[in-house]
Amino acid sequence: MTPRDASDANDNRWSDLDRPPLNATALNRALVRDGEHGSLWRDVQVVERTGSTNSDLVALASDGKADEGAVLVAEEQNAGRGRLDRSWTAPARSGLFFSVLLKPTGVPVERWGWLPLLTGVAVATALSRAAGVDTALKWPNDLLVTVDGEERKAGGILAERAGTDSVVVGIGINVTLREDELPVPGAGSLALAGAVSTDRDTVLRAVLRSLEDWYLRWRDAAGDPVASGLQETYAAGCATLGRAVRAELPGDRTITGEAVALDADGRLVIATEAGVQQPVGAGDVVHLRSA
Repeated sequence: MTPRDASDANDNRWSDLDRPPLNATALNRALVRDGEHGSLWRDVQVVERTGSTNSDLVALASDGKADEGAVLVAEEQNAGRGRLDRSWTAPARSGLFFSVLLKPTGVPVERWGWLPLLTGVAVATALSRAAGVDTALKWPNDLLVTVDGEERKAGGILAERAGTDSVVVGIGINVTLREDELPVPGAGSLALAGAVSTDRDTVLRAVLRSLEDWYLRWRDAAGDPVASGLQETYAAGCATLGRAVRAELPGDRTITGEAVALDADGRLVIATEAGVQQPVGAGDVVHLRSA
């Protein structure tokens, strides 16, 4: 796999001593296992700078230059994307910005929508263990931490199809961003949330191991969210359930009500004031403050 690296050859990788570079050799040694009991992860590539790891990995997969288990990490992204094509940028080496290629063989396509939710569970589990930060999940793909008693977004997930048999899942996590570096009001980082460790190598290893565990469990259950334990675990960690919300849907439609459940397809079920339980599969959900 040869991803695009737009870095300047004269760039000083140690320009910020509080933000050392990732060690690709050590990451591969720790995460890639061959043989009968091999790992899901086959190759971990680290580039200094790129536009979007998701776009790069989708292109590589489409050209047949990457297979399941490929991991592409960028020390800096200048065209990273979140949901609804929102931009995702941060100072170099201040976070983890990476994408993985998955091929859910044996899982019906209609269950692939669980992959962003599965990834959220895996990341939240890993951050609790490796960084000591409690991470809540905002449906469908935001990672929330608490900073000074306030709920803030510290990461996000974006899944994209790559051909007919593959999905690229992109993950962005703000690790050491300081208050004056936050891209928007309401953003957060592991450091601001009081993380016991902000070592990005350690955190990345923990996230990829957790993602491997949850993905294989889900795939072995043919994507069944109940049999794999995914639906129950996501619901337990979801900050959206039980909240008053406004769902902003395609076509400039909105639904307001209480988020009461996740259905079997991973959709958010909203109970409206009219007494209707409306499942929402796509859109932007806003947590409303209690009156």
